[in-house]
Amino acid sequence: MKTAEIIIDVPFFDVDAMQVVWHGHYIKYLEVARCELLRSFNYDYPQMSESGYMWPIVDLAVKYVGSARFARKIKIVATLKEWENRLKISYLITDIETGKKLTKASTTQVAIDISTQQMCFESPAVLFEKLGYAKP
Repeated sequence: MKTAEIIIDVPFFDVDAMQVVWHGHYIKYLEVARCELLRSFNYDYPQMSESGYMWPIVDLAVKYVGSARFARKIKIVATLKEWENRLKISYLITDIETGKKLTKASTTQVAIDISTQQMCFESPAVLFEKLGYAKP
């Protein structure tokens, strides 16, 4: 499984009056971790586009377990779980200092052929190549 992790210092502009991260900002943190994961096998959004495919998010699930707080360091780990027919990535956000689990999430993306605007029902060969696998 491909995995990437990032560390974020929770900025003031992401928190509410209680100094807790607003729930919508977690999605931004997932995006940063997802891009790091995609870069790890040279298939970030620019390479996707160059290969003739876009990969929109078609499903997002977030489970808030704890609260990220202002000026705390959080770690986001993104793990590629599926790639044969879609990109399914799981995420775990933890507080660096305490190790406490804060958020679990997953995203699902599907390939869309840019030239035809049609959804692909299996991942294109370029993804398998980037991951170092032969397409079955």
